[in-house]
Amino acid sequence: MPATLIKNARVVNEGDVLERDVRIVGQRIEQVAASITARSDDDVVEAGGAFLLPGMIDDQVHFREPGLTHKGSIASESRAAVAGGITSYMEMPNVNPSTTTVDALEHKYGIAKRHSVANYAFYLGATEDNLEEIKRLDPRRCCGVKVFMGASTGSLLVEQPQALEAIFRDSPVLIVTHCESGPVISQNRTQLLRNKPELTIHDHPVLRDAEACFASSSYAVSLAKQYASQLHVLHITTAKELALFAAGPVAGKQITAEACVHHLWFCDEDYRALGNLIKCNPAIKTASDREALIKALHSGQIDIIATDHAPHTLAEKQVAYDQAPAGLPLVQHALPSLLDQVAKGRLSITQVVEKVSHNPAIRYGVDERGYIREGYFADLVLADFSERTPVTDANSLYHCGWSPFAGVEFAARIKRTWVNGVQAYRDTEGAVQQNLGQALSFSR
Repeated sequence: MPATLIKNARVVNEGDVLERDVRIVGQRIEQVAASITARSDDDVVEAGGAFLLPGMIDDQVHFREPGLTHKGSIASESRAAVAGGITSYMEMPNVNPSTTTVDALEHKYGIAKRHSVANYAFYLGATEDNLEEIKRLDPRRCCGVKVFMGASTGSLLVEQPQALEAIFRDSPVLIVTHCESGPVISQNRTQLLRNKPELTIHDHPVLRDAEACFASSSYAVSLAKQYASQLHVLHITTAKELALFAAGPVAGKQITAEACVHHLWFCDEDYRALGNLIKCNPAIKTASDREALIKALHSGQIDIIATDHAPHTLAEKQVAYDQAPAGLPLVQHALPSLLDQVAKGRLSITQVVEKVSHNPAIRYGVDERGYIREGYFADLVLADFSERTPVTDANSLYHCGWSPFAGVEFAARIKRTWVNGVQAYRDTEGAVQQNLGQALSFSR
């Protein structure tokens, strides 16, 4: 089997940073040691003191396939993901048609098997009448059921209390929620339009304010407590919501929370320069909310960092505020943005690895990934703080061809990414086109 020996790396794993060599044989990590002698058939990679991280496990992406491939595809967006150090992803159901049946779920697994560069899993989307499909899910195969509790369109919006109660009572898998209250947003819109003929991007964080988020997330938490459900609340954006979540390690928690990289980077002051490019739901909010999210990462009230990667074309974004879709392309630049937070002293590199690799593996029960351990799959990222990452639209690999980070220069560089033991990306060569990814499996 092919073998790779990574020499002189600073391995970031389980709270430590240690100088180590790592040998990969086939798909897995064979050995981690202070010094490993090269064999004649080893492909030796000299790390030169760069950091070796377990690959990021992104539990929230929208790769737009099937049906919306003018925005992105499993092939294009997984290729961008490995260039950014993401080796596994969990993809959302709001495609066309929506992934609301087990058959539709299996169709997406078939696409990924043929085309995904990174490892993959897919959520089933909840509706107000597909409880029987939810009950059919295999906890070993499906990462979770996605519930849009407001802020969605079509059948994926679930607001009726009876339907929500049934999902929280009967789901055999982790429930993940998008929490924004439709009634509160509607009230806010009415109030805003009393003083102006139409809304602008500067109204976005007022329209979708802290109360809209809290009303919905507190309802989700109350349902989870009532029915002893396993609940993961996605993309928390406000200081107010943090009181809903317990501090401390993720292991053993029934209710967990997540923040996304763009909410840790941008604030409402950035709407002036970026406009609809950073329109997303939930909205990017105040600088004080952003600081509260960083503090919650330190305390453990927020357990996971993800992307909510959601590409749209530039043409779709360059329209009036109310017509512009919500979402940003992020997978290529998520981990570099977090490494920049490390360089600024806002997070430590061990905290980043905990939130993007270890904790997703623990919370979802991902088998044999998320750590640098002998016997585990070799999903690895080599990151170098001696080189920087300038971001332009031209060097972004997203199918949509732009990045909200254009013009930023991050303080570290992704040098290489391995997926299942195979080099999927090298900065001097780019990302491969091969379908290296495997379906994630879960210990539940």
